[in-house]
Amino acid sequence: MAPQKTRVTKPDGRQLWFYAWDRPLPQVEADSRAHKLESEGLELRWHPLLEEWVIVAPERQGRTFLPPARFCPLCPTRDAKHPTEVPARDYEIAVFENRFPSLRRDAPAPAKAKAPYASTRALGAAEVTLYTSQHNATLAELPREHIACLVDVWADRYRELAARKEIAYVLVFENRGKEIGVTLTHPHGQIYAFPFVPPQAKRELDAAARYQRERGTCLHCDIVSAETRDGARVVAQNEGFAAFVPYYARFPYEVHIVSKRHRPSLLELTRAERANLALVLKTLLQKYDRLWKRPLPYIMVMHQRPTDGRRYPGCHFHIEFTPPHRSPDKLKYLAGCETGADTYIIDAKAEETARRLRAVAPRT
Repeated sequence: MAPQKTRVTKPDGRQLWFYAWDRPLPQVEADSRAHKLESEGLELRWHPLLEEWVIVAPERQGRTFLPPARFCPLCPTRDAKHPTEVPARDYEIAVFENRFPSLRRDAPAPAKAKAPYASTRALGAAEVTLYTSQHNATLAELPREHIACLVDVWADRYRELAARKEIAYVLVFENRGKEIGVTLTHPHGQIYAFPFVPPQAKRELDAAARYQRERGTCLHCDIVSAETRDGARVVAQNEGFAAFVPYYARFPYEVHIVSKRHRPSLLELTRAERANLALVLKTLLQKYDRLWKRPLPYIMVMHQRPTDGRRYPGCHFHIEFTPPHRSPDKLKYLAGCETGADTYIIDAKAEETARRLRAVAPRT
């Protein structure tokens, strides 16, 4: 069932979207606050040695840092004297433009740089996706039906942002855990819409295009087929998706969720495939949390078709989970070799980490 959706313009000009399925859209509470949106120093600077853009966003230093639960800015506004980012007493799923963005639709023009340097406007979007109004919930704990609704929201935001002419790539992601650097513990993710294709995505797309030219098949289709035939690294699967520790994993307990049919983005997923994605997401996250007996820190990143209008042969929707920090079970720090040379050293075989995750039964 398609969600109900409404857009609210906040007093400071930022946009907020409410999504509802099982109940009416929330009644918007009056909010007279009008934060001054600072953009001093926001710009893109060109890195001439790596030939890639760097985002400079000094105002992010002022963002809210781990407030007590009663002052969480992502919870509903239940006391008019203490308004939050969400001007409603409850909500199912909401999305809003970040108050401390790395990219903005109205980004200012930076001072002109002198050669050999270059800079440009940080055009784009930085949105926050609120998974639920429940402050202490996790994505793993949400009902499968609610996660399927979240998949619909991700697809809707991808579609809407992709239609903007300045947007070249829409990145849906989640950072979970203080160890990752999260500053708010309320269950949420983020969406960045870039005016360029980010370097790692471009490398991956270029590799897939070469593979398609040379072999005539999709690299990701071949990978998911090989993994499901072998089975040694598969963690969970259903008709639409497979979750596995990749043969070439760079992190312990890294897991990729890949669509079994060739789908370039969320928009091409059928209704059944969206439900299958929700199920395999919930299964994997419960395995992570039950294996460690606590919410495992991770970075979740969705890889899908760029939105710059170019053809990308071999582009195939998938999600990558990387738990990159050290824990009692020896998860990984990024050190000199990884950060300095972009070469990863892993001290755990993919087959063994997959076996341990596979052995954990998710809660029903």
